[in-house]
Amino acid sequence: ALTSQDWNTYNQNTASNEELAAIATAVAEYFSRHTMQELYDIACETNLMLAPANSPREIYASAQLASRDFFGPLDDVERFPRSFVVVRSADGKAAPVRPEPAAAAAPQSAYPRAKPLAGGTKAWEGVRILEFGAGAAGPIATRYFSENGAIVLRIESRTRPDFLRAMALALPDNPHGLEGAPMYDGLNVGKRNLTLNLKQPAGVDIVRRLVVEWADAVAENFAPRAMKSFGLDYDSLATLKPDLVMMSACLNGQTGPHKDYPGFGGQGSALAGYNALTGWPDREPVGPYGTITDSLAPRYVAAALAAGLHYRRRTGHGVYLDLSQVESAIWTLAPWLLDYEIDGEIRLRDGNNHRDARLHGAFACADEDGIRDRWVTIACWTDDELARLRQIAGDDVEEWTRTRRRSDVAEQLQAVGIEAVPVNDFGDLHDDPQLAHRGHFEPHTHPYLGAGLYERNGFRLAACPGGYDQAGPTLGQDNDWALREVLGLSDADVEALRETGAVE
Repeated sequence: ALTSQDWNTYNQNTASNEELAAIATAVAEYFSRHTMQELYDIACETNLMLAPANSPREIYASAQLASRDFFGPLDDVERFPRSFVVVRSADGKAAPVRPEPAAAAAPQSAYPRAKPLAGGTKAWEGVRILEFGAGAAGPIATRYFSENGAIVLRIESRTRPDFLRAMALALPDNPHGLEGAPMYDGLNVGKRNLTLNLKQPAGVDIVRRLVVEWADAVAENFAPRAMKSFGLDYDSLATLKPDLVMMSACLNGQTGPHKDYPGFGGQGSALAGYNALTGWPDREPVGPYGTITDSLAPRYVAAALAAGLHYRRRTGHGVYLDLSQVESAIWTLAPWLLDYEIDGEIRLRDGNNHRDARLHGAFACADEDGIRDRWVTIACWTDDELARLRQIAGDDVEEWTRTRRRSDVAEQLQAVGIEAVPVNDFGDLHDDPQLAHRGHFEPHTHPYLGAGLYERNGFRLAACPGGYDQAGPTLGQDNDWALREVLGLSDADVEALRETGAVE
């Protein structure tokens, strides 16, 4: 099943069920003869995208986490998850968590100190971020800044485009090629775009000029070797601009024996423990829907980048922030890890059950307007809450919910102090009155995809407006702005760069 395939032309989408089953059987037989650790060691050595479904036992034994001093003492706990961001300054020393009082007299950078915001001014207005990378984890983080007034300029390549653009080539009825990528569009709303070939020295020189003359910060989520191969790693850029703030956010971080392990959020959720926690106790782990590290990490990336910019504003010094997406996800499961560290208990998947709840689950409801598969979630944390639920629903809760609409169930139970909410799909969210009240969805028109709704992030700043000024960028839409207006290049200079292929 494995050796007879031509893997250069193999397409799992057109393979028969029999072919897929034969391949799965052969792989399963091989896996059954190896431990998770043995398979993961092979993956790290050969750049194979295979990840173990770690429990706290494997997480605490991780050589990668040990090399980055992820665990440290806290009160009476010997091993507690510490910071998942490694911070250092341009001279290689760790930057202080809080500047000493004397830092106020340090030389100030060109970045302005905090001033009272004028009415109508967005919180990050005037901040300029140069972004590299692909996928979700990096772009979601910088989208916080574009929503709140920063100029985020993405550097992309037509010859090696963001894989979210490339995935769109397989979408049915997509006449727009790389520009017909809805997910890319949604994650990069409000940003600008410059297309460069960084294999060309002239393309790298343009980036260096933008860093020195324009950018306040650089954000990237490539694998660790990428920026260094271009000569655009922090050490190289800090020699040109010592007060640069730079954020790198990859799967395992920039250091450690597994830093070059390739992967996406699917591998990250397994390494961080989420897969081991998700599913039924008598079945295989399934993992949460989507890629959990791509959902969690951007929030921490944005917060760390904001802290870095604030640090430079106060001190005039630059800083490098190295975030591990896997570590940030592990940190969110700290109580689970402490169960093992303190009590030796390894809790694994248990469906919708929750050990601290008297009742905790999703219950089927009546069809709505011809739509089936409708559900409501209910949680009772005390005996009193459970007694109130049974007064209303009887002993068989789902028998009661099956004959009622989700919203009716939720409203009736909430009225007596029981947690209950409908399980919404995306269609429900677009019609949700609470989201509409907060202006969660914002309309914009994409040159190729047409009119669409774009999500804002989940917070509002009372004294500052928010929102985006455009849809996601098309490839190279801001080449002239970046090259002519920002860098002041002449028409002849730009044409020469295009002829060499440095500008795509």
